[in-house]
Amino acid sequence: MPNLFDSIQIGPLRLKNRAAMAPMTRARAPGNLPTPEMARYYAQRANAGLIVTEGTVISAEGSGFVDCPGLWSQEQVAAWKPVTQAVHDQGAAIFTQIWHVGRMSHVSLQPGGAAPVSSTGQQAVKSSAFGYLPNGAAGFVPASKPRALETDEIARVVGDFARAAENAVAAGFDGVEIHGANGYLVEQFLNGAVNDRTDRYGAQNVQNRIRFALEVVDACIARIGAERVGIRLSPFGRLHELGDFEGEEETFLTLARALSERGIAFIHVMDQASRGAPAMPQGFLQKFRAAFPGALILAGGMDLRKSNAMLAEGLIDMAAFGAPFIPNPDLIERLRHGWPLTPPDPATFYGGDARAYTDWPTWLEQA
Repeated sequence: MPNLFDSIQIGPLRLKNRAAMAPMTRARAPGNLPTPEMARYYAQRANAGLIVTEGTVISAEGSGFVDCPGLWSQEQVAAWKPVTQAVHDQGAAIFTQIWHVGRMSHVSLQPGGAAPVSSTGQQAVKSSAFGYLPNGAAGFVPASKPRALETDEIARVVGDFARAAENAVAAGFDGVEIHGANGYLVEQFLNGAVNDRTDRYGAQNVQNRIRFALEVVDACIARIGAERVGIRLSPFGRLHELGDFEGEEETFLTLARALSERGIAFIHVMDQASRGAPAMPQGFLQKFRAAFPGALILAGGMDLRKSNAMLAEGLIDMAAFGAPFIPNPDLIERLRHGWPLTPPDPATFYGGDARAYTDWPTWLEQA
């Protein structure tokens, strides 16, 4: 029976263990450019078999956080190359999470101060973006009212995802993870409580709801190959004012079957119960596993015991860890040897310099 420390084959990649570092926004890329400190940060954490980077925006329009890295320019491609090389030098694989936040943005982040774009014109009135305050400092600001994308604009956004995927491979990434979770643009189409469109991308039926997600996946596959494309999903997630809708389970199971047919690298499921959302319904993950027999990664409240139990059962193929990786750069070795974990400090998650970023000691350095 497999455990967290066993190797695994994911497409052409042989990963040294079944642990993934989950994507985590850190807002430490001024001007949307990766920095040398980012190369150090990810290399320190390459004891994971797979690293999925922080959300990397596909266009200026797609940004919802100050100082997040991008992948729409050649300057950004060049700046990412030392990061991917540093991780590969440590024997890990690295995918980047390609991201468009949709309505979870603020006019201060948008080109020309325009309204963010989404599947809908509904504002997420209780949610925040990390934008610019009136005094020019970075901080949390209310998400701005979006405008719904016109039907004939959607192909442009799909193309931005595909361009980012192509740029990712040029930058040395092993592949991309499409951000289809946590209430961002892809999920703003998937979620029937937010998607109020009446065109072929509307919420009237399952095929319409999943259309945008599949068009993004297909466009990325066409550019870089299915074995380099993964996607993150958060079934029954409620972050950023997503709501219940009729046919929710069948929407995600239909999407899982369609992704299985395409032979993508993996699906990365985020269980938002760890972030205060209702748990996925009992038995749903087993149904999802049956619909998608490919590589399945699970994140959200994972620990060694839970990971090993689900791996041994065959319910998942890899376990992903997020916040524990921030203050524990050697997290997998700590889990392997039973060494204590340093608790994360949420006050240091976003923005800043090397402090609370690359200066966390390993257990052996502490000891």
